[in-house]
Amino acid sequence: MTCEACRTIPPVVAEGYTPKGTYEGVAGLNTYITGAQDAAYGLIDIYDIFGLSNQTLQGADLLAARLHAVVLVPDFFHGDKADPAWLPPDTPEKQAALTKFISTRASPTDAVKVLEAAVAVYRERFPRVQAWAATGLCWGGKVAVLASGPNTPFIASGQVHPGRMDAADAQRLTIPHVVLASKDEPAAVVQAYAKTIAANGLGGHVETYSTMWHGWMGARANLEAEESLAEYKRGYNQLADFFEKYFQKVGATVQ
Repeated sequence: MTCEACRTIPPVVAEGYTPKGTYEGVAGLNTYITGAQDAAYGLIDIYDIFGLSNQTLQGADLLAARLHAVVLVPDFFHGDKADPAWLPPDTPEKQAALTKFISTRASPTDAVKVLEAAVAVYRERFPRVQAWAATGLCWGGKVAVLASGPNTPFIASGQVHPGRMDAADAQRLTIPHVVLASKDEPAAVVQAYAKTIAANGLGGHVETYSTMWHGWMGARANLEAEESLAEYKRGYNQLADFFEKYFQKVGATVQ
């Protein structure tokens, strides 16, 4: 049996966090790599449009430690990222800047093609990994769900405060999928996801963090406020519980 302490993410650092991983060029992408590189399981953690933020990297470190997995955060934007000052896009200038970035740098469908090609390289780079999973924050969640259909290379996937949610994406799932939504996502679409996931028999979970804003586990996380720090911790523990379940199933099959 796994002790309760081992089933909890390490302590979260609220300010001045120093990431524990390293950077390496893999599959043509500068990639943050954390956790044991000879691990049996691998997780691809796809960031939000604000790129390689400390809050996102700390989340990757937490998942790596808790899951005893190697976790990769590929830089799909090649050093570029959206400016947090563009949100909310309440001026024509902000709206134009955000729209340009998304249209020229952040196509989810293009990112899926890059991701699928990268997985083949990851399998060679990390040959001891028995199974790969993927999760994403906001924009990254859209990439993760689009990569979870027929012929997916992943055993499970997830979205946190999903961006550009579309109920049709849930209908194409072929693997277990978790959704952790904020209060800002469209409730009807979240409910449609929940209904589809409950009915498809694949496994999964949909939950809304009713007091949290879009971005509470990514680059817009506020780790200095008591409630949002607690919900950041709860969210990463919940993600770890979900992926642990399916990694263990693969391990049992291999054994």
